[in-house]
Amino acid sequence: MKFDSKRFKKLAERDFELAWKKGIEILGKKNLNELYPRVGILPGEEHPVFKTISKLRKAYVSLGFKEVINPVIVEDVHVKRQFGKEALAVLDRCFYVASLPKPNVGISANKIKAVEELIGKRISKNETEKLKDVFHNFKKGLISGDDLVHCISKALSIDDVLAVKVLDQFHEFKELRPEPSTLTLRSHMTTGWFITLSKISNTLPLPIKLFSIDRCFRKEQREGPTRLYTYFSASCVLVDEEVSVEDGKAIAEGILRQFGFRKFKFKKDKKRSKYYIPGTQTEVFAYHPKRDDWIEIATFGVYSPVALAQYEIEYPVLNLGLGVERLAMVLYEYTDIRELVYSLSYGKIELNDIDIARAIRISKTPQTEKGYEIAEALINSAITHADAEGPCKFDVYRGKIYGRNVKVFIVEREKTKLCGPAYANEIVVYNGSIYGIPRTAQWKKYFEDGVPTGIRYIDSFSYLVSKEIEEASMLGKDKVKVRVRVVESLSDINLEIQENVRKYIISAGGKIDVRGPMFVTVEAEID
Repeated sequence: MKFDSKRFKKLAERDFELAWKKGIEILGKKNLNELYPRVGILPGEEHPVFKTISKLRKAYVSLGFKEVINPVIVEDVHVKRQFGKEALAVLDRCFYVASLPKPNVGISANKIKAVEELIGKRISKNETEKLKDVFHNFKKGLISGDDLVHCISKALSIDDVLAVKVLDQFHEFKELRPEPSTLTLRSHMTTGWFITLSKISNTLPLPIKLFSIDRCFRKEQREGPTRLYTYFSASCVLVDEEVSVEDGKAIAEGILRQFGFRKFKFKKDKKRSKYYIPGTQTEVFAYHPKRDDWIEIATFGVYSPVALAQYEIEYPVLNLGLGVERLAMVLYEYTDIRELVYSLSYGKIELNDIDIARAIRISKTPQTEKGYEIAEALINSAITHADAEGPCKFDVYRGKIYGRNVKVFIVEREKTKLCGPAYANEIVVYNGSIYGIPRTAQWKKYFEDGVPTGIRYIDSFSYLVSKEIEEASMLGKDKVKVRVRVVESLSDINLEIQENVRKYIISAGGKIDVRGPMFVTVEAEID
């Protein structure tokens, strides 16, 4: 493929790393099919909870359930209607929704004087009336909190920065305290199901099969290894002329089989929720082969006719609820729910080989089309004449750069080979460590099981050389000599790694071993 310097330059201006990878693709580097998809453009990573939700959605749909969204914020009256005398105990674990009241803002002469001093100008009677209207309309709810500052700035003909300072002069806003409402955050999906079913259960054809996977909120004493203030419930309902515990067992098994579970046990739940018919509330246990244990996964039951009557729902309803986090903890072998949900805050940070490979970058790259041509020529010349015996000197490139004539040579003054044995070593990430190694049978496993970056020592070094020649040409210098002897670190071959990733490698017991004899010298003459 023809070398396209213009394309290189445009890429470099946007992203040096991408430019390099596209560059070696055009230059015909081997193993590019492995490099580009594994290191260049990679998919992101799903959170285990949302990965589980995605699978649950597909599982429910495969069983013929239709997805719906139930109300999240509900009046506490619904809890009272569903639980009767037990409602107060249930509401104790609910979060009530509170909001700030709209203040009565007084605008006295002293307040106007203070605002005038703040904004550095007199406030006219017309502006004062406009300001009063702003606060009055805010009180009435005609102006939202998002627009309050802008409305103040407009009324006083000042910018928004000053308007914020003006607002700070009114103590009425500072003294506001949240006032609770009768609205609650849904503590369990059942609250939402009763509201939804009251609208549709007597109109849609039977059977009605619905599911919803969404957040619920519980006012726990504290968050810990097994409980959080918010969790995801994967819940479904079956509405028909007749429903039974056997239907619940069939649904639970149909869902969990799609996650690889094959053995199930069902036990009567001792908690006996008020909204279930006595004797129908059932716990679902699934056998986990890796843990060699039975794990409680879900609960189901048939809604009480008494609770259903409160919503004028005429037909029997089976409900099954499954805790997403509980299932995810089993699937991904977590013991602390905080490490699962808040993995970056509580869990151990782990970088895989691809993460590390993506953090390795070329430090200096050419900025011109000619610079890329020099890098290409130097790579090809080094590969062609690597084993030539010195003393020797080979033409690499002749041309103009910044209007000056440039001659580039790869040389060896001693009685040894033109390039040292490590010149073609490649950067590979393997088991959390970075290595500079040749593509030989000895290192085959590293290339197959690790992540090759596709960057050889001579590649990144050639970019450094072309960059140095560009700068010398621009600054009026007449000679350039760039030499690398024994490579000790990434910086010796014009590579760098993000500092936080370097620290991670060391702390995790990995290493960065790129040592090797390269011994390459490049000289340039500039007229």
